[in-house]
Amino acid sequence: MLPDLTRITRKASADPTCRFTALAHHLNEEFLLDTWLRLNRRGSAGIDRQTMQDFDSQRESAIRDLVDRSRRHAYQAPPVRRVYIPKPGQPAKMRPLGIPTVADRLMQAAVARILSAIYEPDFLESSYGFRPERSAHDALGAIESLVFSHPIRWVFEADIRGFFDHLDHQWLERMLSLRIGDPWILRLIGKWLRAPIDDQGTRTRPAEGAPQGGPASPILANIYLHYVLDLWFARVVQPRCHGEAHLVRFADDFVVLFEDARDAQWFARALPQRLAKFSLKVAEEKTRLLPFGRRVWALTKSQPRTRETFDFLGFRHVMGTSRKGNFRLVRIPTPKSVRKFYVATKQWMQANRHAPPGLQQQELTQRLRGFYQYFGYGTAIPVLTRVRQAIHRAWWQSLRRRSQRSPRAWTDWAVKPWFHLPSPRVTQRTGNLRVSVLGSRMR
Repeated sequence: MLPDLTRITRKASADPTCRFTALAHHLNEEFLLDTWLRLNRRGSAGIDRQTMQDFDSQRESAIRDLVDRSRRHAYQAPPVRRVYIPKPGQPAKMRPLGIPTVADRLMQAAVARILSAIYEPDFLESSYGFRPERSAHDALGAIESLVFSHPIRWVFEADIRGFFDHLDHQWLERMLSLRIGDPWILRLIGKWLRAPIDDQGTRTRPAEGAPQGGPASPILANIYLHYVLDLWFARVVQPRCHGEAHLVRFADDFVVLFEDARDAQWFARALPQRLAKFSLKVAEEKTRLLPFGRRVWALTKSQPRTRETFDFLGFRHVMGTSRKGNFRLVRIPTPKSVRKFYVATKQWMQANRHAPPGLQQQELTQRLRGFYQYFGYGTAIPVLTRVRQAIHRAWWQSLRRRSQRSPRAWTDWAVKPWFHLPSPRVTQRTGNLRVSVLGSRMR
């Protein structure tokens, strides 16, 4: 029988102090099968090298085995396979990911669904990442609304250094125990946090952190930052402010918007102390306080090149001017976002340079449309157009190198029906799109 997650959510919402003491029985065959059908099938194999297809071919018996081990409290979290991927926009630097086995991924996803049902009523409006019916564009929309409708003059942009690497296990378990009273669920989460990490045959047990790559990591990160940042901001920071103050958080990425400089400066001093209590640190080189908002825009009309910008969720936010001469919030892809996309796409071209041109065109079209879909604000169209042109030129150069007899001139390729890539279009709603971003200082 499927657990009634809606009923769990209603109970959690009705009683914010309720501790759920009986949750493990929800991990039954029907619920795990339903969770399996919802899982992303693109995941890599874990330490046992079992693929999603392998598991699916024997899913009935595999799920029965998982349920049996869970009921006997005999389930052990297998080692997590560590892989390294290039950092966004920094292909020379690598970021570690933890890849659980497929079976462990299923167990994590099932528990994550239960945790989400309990914690969704607790999470505040300021939190947008990895939550149902919320997205990065909702967070961006919140910033736009605050900048336009509130007397914002200051923006504090911050970065938590290695958040997933330094998440404190004991603090997280204390936080979870406020809502979770089922000892087996708590033990399962503890097993995942402390599961051995296999790094090319060398195994270590982590004393802190949560490997990025497992389905449980996003909800655990949200729970941690709910107590560390969101509640502290709502209960301590906002009540002591002289003016308005608003937090917008997407996972471990956040910005804070202030009306009063005194509040912003106090927050900049208080945040490192707050994070340190929970074994976290601010990345000082990526953290700063800057003037930003409608009133700042008005004061800098005569000196537009002195205007500051800030980056959030891959977008650079700029104080621009509309066609009618009014303030306009301009959003364009950051240079880092553009570089990440260009490098990844060019690497794909190099690895598949001998594939049929028609198949290359299909892949490049799909990649560009995905890029347009995320960044498709009207103010970003000029940048997206330049990205398309750069990709098209790189593809042309790749095709020219395929053979000594390949056509050399662009015009020779342009007549071919498959040598076309889609142009960008507006996919995200915003206000007046005809704006000028010239004069805003790009850092």
